[in-house]
Amino acid sequence: MSTIDVDDLLPNERVKQAVLSGDITQLTRGASNRYAEEGDTFAIEDETFEVTSVDHRTLGDFTDADAQREGSESLDAYKARMKRVHPGDFEWDDSDEVLTYRFERRE
Repeated sequence: MSTIDVDDLLPNERVKQAVLSGDITQLTRGASNRYAEEGDTFAIEDETFEVTSVDHRTLGDFTDADAQREGSESLDAYKARMKRVHPGDFEWDDSDEVLTYRFERRE
C-alpha cells in the first residue's frame, strides 16, 4: 500500500472533480498499464481516497451499474462517451482486457 500520484490514475481535471463530488467511484483503463494496487491512496485537493479493488476484466463484463459508477447513466451512454473522448482510436470490443479501479473517500 502506497500513496500514488492522482495524475497517474485519473486522466483529467473533469474526472478528478467528478471523483471529488462522488459522481465517479470507479475508473476503467486499458490492461497494458497498472496504475494502482488495492490499498493505495491518492489525494484530490485535501481529500484522500483509497483504492478498494483492482479487477482484471473484459469490456464484455461491463454492466449498467459499472457505467453508473463511472459517471454515465447507462452502458450505452458510457460506450458513446468512450468513443467521444477517444476519437479515432477507440472501438468497443467485448474481448478487450481492462483493469477496473474502485475507490472510496477515506475518513
